[in-house]
Amino acid sequence: MQHQSKLPNVGTTIFSVMSALATKHKAINLSQGFPNFKSDQKLIDLVSSAMNSGYNHYAPMLGNLELREAIAKKMESLYHSSYHPETEITVTAGATQAIFTIISTFIKHNDEVIIFKPAYDSYEPSVELNDGKVIPVQLKATNNFKVNWAEVKALINSQTKMIVINSPHNPTGSVFSKGDMLQLENLTRNTNIIVLSDEVYEHMIFDGETHESACLFPDLKSRSFVVASFCKTFHNTGWRVGYCCAPKELMQEFLKVHQFNVFCIHHPTQKGIADYMQEPKHYLELSDFYQKKRNLFLNLIKDSRFKFTPSKGTYFQVLDYSEITQEYDVDFAKRLTTAFGVASIPLSVFNSDNLDNKVLRFCFAKTDDTLKQAAIILNNI
Repeated sequence: MQHQSKLPNVGTTIFSVMSALATKHKAINLSQGFPNFKSDQKLIDLVSSAMNSGYNHYAPMLGNLELREAIAKKMESLYHSSYHPETEITVTAGATQAIFTIISTFIKHNDEVIIFKPAYDSYEPSVELNDGKVIPVQLKATNNFKVNWAEVKALINSQTKMIVINSPHNPTGSVFSKGDMLQLENLTRNTNIIVLSDEVYEHMIFDGETHESACLFPDLKSRSFVVASFCKTFHNTGWRVGYCCAPKELMQEFLKVHQFNVFCIHHPTQKGIADYMQEPKHYLELSDFYQKKRNLFLNLIKDSRFKFTPSKGTYFQVLDYSEITQEYDVDFAKRLTTAFGVASIPLSVFNSDNLDNKVLRFCFAKTDDTLKQAAIILNNI
């Protein structure tokens, strides 16, 4: 059967490629972003208890009400920002479904979407599937991946429908400052531009930095979807539970698509997470937890030939390998996996025109022993 692909340039993701190589060559897998340690047994028990208590049928379309109330309470406590649990919060099948549904809801033929590159790999195909046009803004490694807002301003026109931001940023580990968010707020004021703020790493931010959520800025909040993830926060990426918050009039449009895309997600997991969130320490202590892992990893490789600026957030660290080799980053990442036994992610695949900055992304959401084993290898390259 002949058919025309809607995504002709999309193949197997780099995450699948590198993880498969890691498995085949029994390499230490610091490529794909998931922890190799267990989720809290208390949370697992709460989800099991929810199953045994009968939470095994459809949840409400917006999500379990207790969970939405817990999210609303968290947003109020952390950001002093109010979202109504009955009209402005929706639980989704991971953050990626929220992102896809937001884009599908608002983007139509020839609408322009500004995306900062390197970018998480779901943004661009989601725009293309909805016949929108991606307008890339390339962040530069030489500038620590900071945004040039004058460049963004020059790209905004009557066709600009959406700007996608991600802070803390995957894959670079950089974060948006308050100044960045104020610039974004000023650029979008008095426009019809929607902001999709991917904040899945909000609880992983280091060195005394503050997470500047889009909901902290009133005019920005009025046009923004804030997207978050329990999978990242609670070390269970396979559960696929995320959520988004937005003003009522935006969420009403989102739900028109959500109801036919997913409708609702796994109910007992939602109930278990709702109960688990009654103790805020479960997410408030995460930054310290991951900062210790980042510090351990960087201290272990400080005498290697890799160069780095410590990650400001997420559980990823970018390492510059330009003093080791001038190989294309994809080639070096593959060789590092097959010949040396450590898997990473090359950043060029997320850049405009596959720009190669000679950097690789390593995930430090691993046990201390795993990080120590990886460091021994990296120190000898």
